[in-house]
Amino acid sequence: MIALHARRSHDSIARFASSYPSRPLVLALTGTDLYRDIRSDTDAKRSLRLATRMIVLQEMGLAELTSDLRRITRVIYQSTRLIRRAPPLKSCFEVCISGHLREEKDPFRLAAALKYLPQQSRIQVTHLGAAMSTAMAAAARSWMEREPRYRWVGELPHYLALRRLARSRLMVISSRMEGGANVVTEALAAGVPVIASRIPGNVGMLGADYAGCYEPGRERALARLLWRAESDPEFYRKLKRQCGARRCLVSRKREKQGLKQLLAELD
Repeated sequence: MIALHARRSHDSIARFASSYPSRPLVLALTGTDLYRDIRSDTDAKRSLRLATRMIVLQEMGLAELTSDLRRITRVIYQSTRLIRRAPPLKSCFEVCISGHLREEKDPFRLAAALKYLPQQSRIQVTHLGAAMSTAMAAAARSWMEREPRYRWVGELPHYLALRRLARSRLMVISSRMEGGANVVTEALAAGVPVIASRIPGNVGMLGADYAGCYEPGRERALARLLWRAESDPEFYRKLKRQCGARRCLVSRKREKQGLKQLLAELD
């Protein structure tokens, strides 16, 4: 059995372990597993103990586990197909943020940062993602009314979302909690530099020395990074180089090799 999510899949995990005690059970851990549920939820903790092997989606995920659990856990980055970089808009410095509007994503931190940009900034924000509540939708519309540089376009078909990402100058991920965000995988594959909140899930994706991280919840710090990326060509090139060096981690070949190696351990 291969299960996703320690808490939500616990009933299935427990039934499988009871019915087939000699068969291997692989558990892939999500962000809410690593950074919330396994700390306090009884079912999530039981799922960890029933697993034969576990998967985390970025290297910092191992730090959340006890030493005995780390021994059975493998780091396998999510992959995506290579995404062709599109010509950026000439009319502005477009910054993309992609993700459903929910609390864990801190979805309006980028909108809040815009007022701290200098007057000469040409940054325009495109926000992709469905609102997970009527309150989130109302908040997004309110931000558009207050901040002309912010535009929420809602949920798009995946291929259109990738097109918007591929033409962007930067991608921002402002989350409070991530296990290994697929949108970071896509940005790396597309060659789009990332500005990220400094949380373990993002650091594990981008590297401990990544220059484009800010302290979560700090819109002034985010604004400083945005302006530096827009106005300092050498800093922008550094972000591109650092993201380019991580691109190999999200290749399909590497993910397949990781999964094959894990399954071979179970023979």
